[in-house]
Amino acid sequence: MQLTLERVTKKVGAQTWLYEQSIAPRGGAVTVLLGATQAGKTSLMRLMAGLDTPTTGKVLVDGQDVTGMPVRERNVAMVYQQFINYPSLKVADNIASPLKLRGEQNIEARVKALADKLHIGMFLDRYPAELSGGQQQRVALARALAKNAPLMLLDEPLVNLDYKLREGLREELTQLFASGDSTVIYATTEPGEALLLGGYTAVMDAGELLQYGPTAEVFHAPQSLRVARAFSDPPMNLLAATAAAGKVQLAGGPVLALAVPEGAAGAVTIGLRASALNVNAGEGDIALPGKVELAEISGSDTFVHVETAVGELVAQLTGVHRFELGASITLYFSAAQAYVFDAGEKLALAPAWRKGN
Repeated sequence: MQLTLERVTKKVGAQTWLYEQSIAPRGGAVTVLLGATQAGKTSLMRLMAGLDTPTTGKVLVDGQDVTGMPVRERNVAMVYQQFINYPSLKVADNIASPLKLRGEQNIEARVKALADKLHIGMFLDRYPAELSGGQQQRVALARALAKNAPLMLLDEPLVNLDYKLREGLREELTQLFASGDSTVIYATTEPGEALLLGGYTAVMDAGELLQYGPTAEVFHAPQSLRVARAFSDPPMNLLAATAAAGKVQLAGGPVLALAVPEGAAGAVTIGLRASALNVNAGEGDIALPGKVELAEISGSDTFVHVETAVGELVAQLTGVHRFELGASITLYFSAAQAYVFDAGEKLALAPAWRKGN
């Protein structure tokens, strides 16, 4: 199915929950709604589902105007952060319920296959109340997948699961979505989750749709500082600078040889992803000496906070590293990895990247 939202808004009293925006998620690929809490992701999904009606604008399904059509008249599968199951039915019957409604064959085999993929096969004879919160969430997810609806809305469905299980299920879900025909909308606050799911990403902030496109394109070429902030974890390092005549002077720091467009001359902001900073110098790298303020080990990465002449920077180093607080350190980066945002916070220059990577 082709879902299209045309110039929709949502106002509640004097508050604007969604500013005017249009989006047409592509079928056959996951569309991720990425943004912080209260960015408007759930409000937009409720319009897609028919749970709410837009204040202005239209909702179309395959070209037909369904604005105002209630959710019970639409074929939609939904999973929320707060799971919903039938408490009086065992897990197997919860998952099987949409299959029975459609009169499907081989229901028992379908239920078992879905339960095994979501690692709840051993709980099929239990009631939801006998499961942990994470297990109940997986039951709700399995039931939604069993429905095989043309539109599937997943609102932070993995947030209540432990880290290891969440990582595994992301891979499983990516494969399940790729093999299905549903239009899948997946809301998350985590940039890393958007990158893992691939497909397309819509970046939202404070009720605005800031940018929509292929996930890799949005990540590598954020159109504004707001998008860069939303699609960076840890946050992108932002440095004040001045651009003129093919050079960018960092405030209190070195000069970068960057061909910034003439229209962006003057005060600019340089953005450096934490992964672009290193403690080993490469050919032509810029050096930024400083002192270690904090070192955090997270999984297989080390995040080092360094106070430099251009401000505090965070470097993401692969592997586990030990640093003494207050120790001298030099961070290195290639000017080719720098983003340049003009005085209006619009993207003026991005690192080169190849589509499809």
